[in-house]
Amino acid sequence: MRPERIVVVGNGIAGLTAGDSLRTAGFDGELTIVGDEQHSPYSRPALSKAALLDAGDMASHRLPPSTHEARELLGARAVRLDVEKKAVVLDDGSSLPYDGVVIATGSRARRLGDGNIAANGNELTLRNLEDALALRHRLADRPSVVVVGGSALGMEIASGCLSVGCEVTLVSHHRPMARQLGPYLSEVFLAAARSSGLKLAPSQAVGLHDAGGHPVVELAGGSRLGADLVVSAVGDVPNTEWLASSGLLAHGRLEVDTRGRLRPDIVAAGDVAAFPTARGVGRIPLWTSTIEQSKAAALALVKGDEAPELDFQPYFWTEQFGLNLKASGFLPLAGMPGFSEGDPHEGGAIMRWSHEDGTGTAVAINYRIPIPKLRRLSKAGSPAGSSAA
Repeated sequence: MRPERIVVVGNGIAGLTAGDSLRTAGFDGELTIVGDEQHSPYSRPALSKAALLDAGDMASHRLPPSTHEARELLGARAVRLDVEKKAVVLDDGSSLPYDGVVIATGSRARRLGDGNIAANGNELTLRNLEDALALRHRLADRPSVVVVGGSALGMEIASGCLSVGCEVTLVSHHRPMARQLGPYLSEVFLAAARSSGLKLAPSQAVGLHDAGGHPVVELAGGSRLGADLVVSAVGDVPNTEWLASSGLLAHGRLEVDTRGRLRPDIVAAGDVAAFPTARGVGRIPLWTSTIEQSKAAALALVKGDEAPELDFQPYFWTEQFGLNLKASGFLPLAGMPGFSEGDPHEGGAIMRWSHEDGTGTAVAINYRIPIPKLRRLSKAGSPAGSSAA
C-alpha cells in the first residue's frame, strides 16, 4: 500500500533530496520534514572551501530552493522513533504519525577536548553553519592556529586559515590525506601545503587542555603544542542516539539494504546510514554519496521492490593549497597511476589507477574535465592511452 503520510527526519542535503525525490516519484501525500537547525538546507562541503573565504556575507553555501512543498518543522529535534505506533516523537513531547519515514539525521563532529575547553571557544569544529561563522569571526584577528587531523577536512581548514594570514600547524598521526587518497596523491598535497607555509607536527593528539585561557594540545610522548585557537577535524559520529529503543540498530550501526531500507516503511540515507558497496557495508560520508542514497531510499519507500537498487560509484573532491582534485572511484589508491596525462606537480594532470576487481579510479588535479567523462574514464576497460581532454 502506498504511503499517505511520510516524515523525513533531517533537513540537510539528505532530507532535501529525499523530499524532492519523493515528489518526483509521484508521492502527493502529506510530507513533513523535521530539522534541528533553524536554517534551510545548505552545502556543508562549501563551509570548509569557498565559504570560509567568502568576502562579506557568505553565499557559496546556499542551495536552490526546494521543490517538495513539505511542511517544515525547523528547530525541532526528534528524540524517539516508535516503530510500533508508527510515530516520530519530538523534543517538545509532540509526535508525528507516519506511514513511511526517512531517517536522515546525519552526523556530528567529534571533539578532542572536553566540554569545558569547547565552551571557552578555543576548540572549534567545522560541521554546520554556526561553526563556519564562529571560525570566520575568530580568523579575523589572525590567531595562531593548530588544526588537529590530517583528513581532507583538516587540510581544507588549514589551507583556509593560511589564506587569511594565520600561522598554522597541522597535527596528524598519519601522513596527511594518505588514508583517504593513498601515498602518491598524499605527497602531491603535502608538497603544496609545505610550499604554502603549513607547519607539520607528525604526532598523535591525545588531549586538549586550557592554559590561562589558551588551548594546549597534548601530543603522544608528552609534548605539548599551544596556539590561540585549535580546530579539530578528528572524524564524525552518526546521530543515532534517538533510535536507541527502535530496534533498528545492528551492532550500534544503522545498516540499510541496497535500496536504503531498514523495513518496508522505514528507510535511511546519508551520513547516518551504513550501506552495501563493492567494498563492504559502511558509511561513506560524502556529499554525492548522500544525494545518491537519498534518491534511492525515497524511491524504495514509494515503490518497494520495484525501485532500482543503489548503483554506487564514489565521487570525491577537495580544494586546498591551490589544488583542486576530483576523483571518481574507490579510494585510497596504492602505487603509481597506470595512466597519466600531465603532471600533478606542474600545473595539473588526469590519472587512472586500476584495481584487482577490474574497476578503476580516475583522478583529475587542476584539470578541466566534466564529471561524466571522469566517471567514464574510471570504468573498467577504459583505454589507458586515450586522451581525457
